[in-house]
Amino acid sequence: MNLSIIIPNYQGQNLLSKNLPKLVKELENYKEGNAEIIVVDDGSTDQSVKVVSNFSQVKLLKNDRNLGFSITVNKGAKNATGEILILLNNDVYPQSGFLKPLLDHFKSEKVFAVGCMDKSVEENTIVLRGRGEGTWKRGFLVHKRGEVDKSDTLWVSGGSGAFRKSLWDQLGGLNELYTPFYWEDIDLSYRAQKAGYDVLFEKESVVFHEHEKGTIKRNFSPFKVKATAYRNQFIFAWTNLTDSKLMLEHFLWLPYHFIKAILNLDTAFNLGFFNALKMLPKIIKSRNANLKIFKLSDQQVVRKYQ
Repeated sequence: MNLSIIIPNYQGQNLLSKNLPKLVKELENYKEGNAEIIVVDDGSTDQSVKVVSNFSQVKLLKNDRNLGFSITVNKGAKNATGEILILLNNDVYPQSGFLKPLLDHFKSEKVFAVGCMDKSVEENTIVLRGRGEGTWKRGFLVHKRGEVDKSDTLWVSGGSGAFRKSLWDQLGGLNELYTPFYWEDIDLSYRAQKAGYDVLFEKESVVFHEHEKGTIKRNFSPFKVKATAYRNQFIFAWTNLTDSKLMLEHFLWLPYHFIKAILNLDTAFNLGFFNALKMLPKIIKSRNANLKIFKLSDQQVVRKYQ
């Protein structure tokens, strides 16, 4: 089974210097096929490109300017030769032996994606991540970190997970409407499940994630991050919701959310809504494409988490 490990990077010279050698060393033990590493630099102005050029076994792709996570990852996937795509953030490195339990799941043709156990370093504490749950509540998909003793998951993280490339291509990869960040990995996993494919979590495939040093927190203001998350929450609902009851609830709950945002002086919510509204023609086009592949209802996807 041939692999393509894709690492999106923006201003991550120190993280690449620290984590790339660990990944290269781990892949030396992989004998079941070819394993390529693709770093896609998203317009960095630091020494990231120079760092990557020191690794002859790493393929480097470059964006002329900063284009965001989904566009950058899709570029890597388009240039990948492996049957399985493994997405790793630049602040992530694998524990020895993480590949076998991850890849064993792909023996089933129904499996689209498998997530790793993410040991996230946050404020000097290790938090176990990697499995997600969610349900539709007050008109939106509300997601949360799930217990890591189960194999089902609502989504596989775009920073520590494996994806079958043939299905990735069929699904169109990450939806670039979510640029520059957030919700794109939830969206991809959700679309795959509504199309009838399996999305799983593997607790024995472990990666370490130095979360507080990540690209988003280092390079974007808290307000920008919040407004983008709200915008993408709307995009997700408008492109993916098909259950008539849930669609009605979405619109009926909107006045409540607007009033709540006003009372809480949460201007990011209103900005997120209007930014999503400006994208409505593209959202409708994306929704129409989704409708052609969906086989399951929204409730069928989230029922196990309720």
